[in-house]
Amino acid sequence: MSRAPRAEQEIRRFLDIRPVQVAELELGGAETEGSGSGGGRTEGVRAGAGEASLRPGPGSPPVTHGDVFLLVRRGGRPVGTLLGRVPEGADPKTVLAALARERFPEERAGAVEAPPVPRASVVIATRERADRLAHALDSMLAQDHPDFEIVVVDNAPVTDTTRELIERKYAERVRYVTEPVPGLAVAHNKGVEAARGEVIAFTDDDVVADPRWLTELTAPFAADPGLGCATGLILPARLRTPAQVLLESHGGFAKGFAPRTYDPADPPADEPLFPFTAGRFGSGANMAFRTGVLRAVGGFDPATGAGTLARGGDDLYGFVRVLAQGHRLHYTPRALVWHHHRETWRDLETQAYGYGAGLTAYLTAVLVNRPALLPAFLARLPRGLAHARALTATRATDAGTAPGDHDDRAHPWPRRLSRLQRRGMAYGPLGYLRARRALRSALASGGSR
Repeated sequence: MSRAPRAEQEIRRFLDIRPVQVAELELGGAETEGSGSGGGRTEGVRAGAGEASLRPGPGSPPVTHGDVFLLVRRGGRPVGTLLGRVPEGADPKTVLAALARERFPEERAGAVEAPPVPRASVVIATRERADRLAHALDSMLAQDHPDFEIVVVDNAPVTDTTRELIERKYAERVRYVTEPVPGLAVAHNKGVEAARGEVIAFTDDDVVADPRWLTELTAPFAADPGLGCATGLILPARLRTPAQVLLESHGGFAKGFAPRTYDPADPPADEPLFPFTAGRFGSGANMAFRTGVLRAVGGFDPATGAGTLARGGDDLYGFVRVLAQGHRLHYTPRALVWHHHRETWRDLETQAYGYGAGLTAYLTAVLVNRPALLPAFLARLPRGLAHARALTATRATDAGTAPGDHDDRAHPWPRRLSRLQRRGMAYGPLGYLRARRALRSALASGGSR
């Protein structure tokens, strides 16, 4: 089949993707009532309660018939996701609870004690998205963490909209700072400078955080003095457009529901490229660092990240730098944020290219800033190239899954997106070097890091 008819077929398949509802179901467990997303209380959830409780995802309407992407909780803790179909006329809670109990059998657990947590700073970098930022900040103010601050970094603002939002609605709880030089890593570094917490948590302005997010993300630092970084679970806030459904069908940002610790002193046997496959560790929308560790490695490379010519890779750079210094990284699915995926085909094209560029840009940044890692990188290069080919290869004709149910293959990954990601990978090193030059020029002209 020639490229033009194949592209037309991919577009038709893409446009045929139907919306999926997003919801969460509490099956009861060991925690007391009050768990749930968006800061609300989940009715019917009591210690050991047998009655299930269903609620829509953040910003979603009540659940009705049709396909539903479902987060399943026990005692407030996320245990897994599934894709369920509610027949017309059926009770959504009854149908989905039956599916959830079959997929996730009840496990006996003792009482859950509140874990000790360090003082934390939450840093959110933003640029001209005050409407989204307000939802994110509302969820931050609903956190159950006992001791934290919120720092908003307004990155290269062109209007006063963000500042006015903070002053009008959040001035008592949120610190506002500006960073005139564009770039996500530069903005995050400004947040690192301003932070007062023992641990710095980063998230985006397009998320809604679960009320326990900050507690669960920072608790591992109190339990493990050698921990330098923690990452958490990212689920879709909405699946209303074909682009959102397609992205989540191919994994989205989720890293599963099994906690895992990565230790440079004991490299994982199933990660032969460790630590250079940093994308497996988590994503920048849900990550935290021990403040002293992040400052000791110099923060994030300011020539990486969205808003720069490198297009991305700032979070991956941070993960590798921390691991390369001998600190552990822990992934916990208990630390949950709901992310607003991009909505259009054009957004997916931009994202695919940016992911590819960010991947090789961050590798370039690591080697430029830590030349001592070059021998280890070269030793892993053959497998790395194979991994890169596999990462961007077009999935098999019927590959791709329905969101939340990774055994139900439904939505093929478009070849165009794979090609764009490979092009981005080829561009990444050049983009990083161009970003470094642009940064030097910006700083020379009066900007500040």
